[in-house]
Amino acid sequence: MRMEYTSNSLLLLLAFLLFASAGADNSPDSLCKSLVETKGYVCEEHKVTTKDGYILGVQRIPVGRTNKTTANRPPILLQHGLLVDAATWLLNSPNKSLAFILADNGFDVWLGNNRGTISSRGHTSLSANDPAYWDWTWEQLASEDLPAMYDYIHTQTGQKLYYVGHSLGTLLAFTAFSQEKLVNMTKSAALLGPIAYLGQLSSVFGRTIVTTAEQAYWLGVPEFIPEGLVVGKLLEGVCVLPLIDCNNVLTALGGPNCCIKPSTIDVLFDHTFQSTSTKNFVHLSQMIRAGNIAKYGYGDESENKAHYGQPTPPLYYMTRIPKDIPLFISYGRKDTLSDVNDVQLLLENLKDHEKDKLVVQYIDYYAHFDFIMAENAHRVVYDPLLAFFMTP
Repeated sequence: MRMEYTSNSLLLLLAFLLFASAGADNSPDSLCKSLVETKGYVCEEHKVTTKDGYILGVQRIPVGRTNKTTANRPPILLQHGLLVDAATWLLNSPNKSLAFILADNGFDVWLGNNRGTISSRGHTSLSANDPAYWDWTWEQLASEDLPAMYDYIHTQTGQKLYYVGHSLGTLLAFTAFSQEKLVNMTKSAALLGPIAYLGQLSSVFGRTIVTTAEQAYWLGVPEFIPEGLVVGKLLEGVCVLPLIDCNNVLTALGGPNCCIKPSTIDVLFDHTFQSTSTKNFVHLSQMIRAGNIAKYGYGDESENKAHYGQPTPPLYYMTRIPKDIPLFISYGRKDTLSDVNDVQLLLENLKDHEKDKLVVQYIDYYAHFDFIMAENAHRVVYDPLLAFFMTP
């Protein structure tokens, strides 16, 4: 279902918000069936249960199509961004999609899916129709989902993990590492289109969606679902606002991408957009307003004191990321979600990182979605990423 480049911007946004997910295959094994096995790769479906009861779907590509050796394959976990799922890593042809490239280069590839996405809507006691199911933010994704997937993969393989995150997937790693969690199980990490500080977010569309989600939250809407009637109603006037051009949704959201084919966008829209909690957006909005990285704020000092023992939410300090963990950070000048000024603030926090453990790549012509969808990402980003991972 292709919705890019239509002439009526308002109709585009409404269709995008209300029906973008309608064409997706909602079966539990849809990613293996539709995007992996169809390309000639072996794919396994795994279930991982978090300590707070969420049942996450994780796909595994244990061998490559061109490299089927099973011995000594290091495990690697790929973690997606907001409103998408693990399809993020499978959108292009095998020689241009990171998951397939890694499998063909000898990695044991694991694809994570955050709670609330199609693959991860199970729970030991709650239904996704229960508002309590959606009572979480990215903080729980970092403290519950990510460790559960790490533990499961480590148990299955007996090895330390490599990690790749895009967008929100980078925030989960940054906050975990800043508390020295998962560090001992991480061999190296690559963070693409990094999200840490958001105070200088320059995406007008992104800020508008966050504001709309806050309105939905106060209206009692727990699940931010793109095809939901309430969310659609709240957003139906977005395209008529100044500085927002909905003729190209990806550009409006993440900046002018350089090199994405229309056919790749078609595949994206077949598998997006995925649900998240509305509370998650409220937390992101707090980060935008405060310009820091902190735990969820409960609105007044007494509630914060009840949860944290202090009047304001505790901060996450990026300076506490261990200086010897190998990090590959790639960001783009045209990215309006991972704004270059916010990335510079992050890098300033990492200035004392061991020099041979930190590689920073700056791509002048890349925007947010180029890192996972660009036709040339395999040469521009993934080749240096692989070289970094393979450095002794």
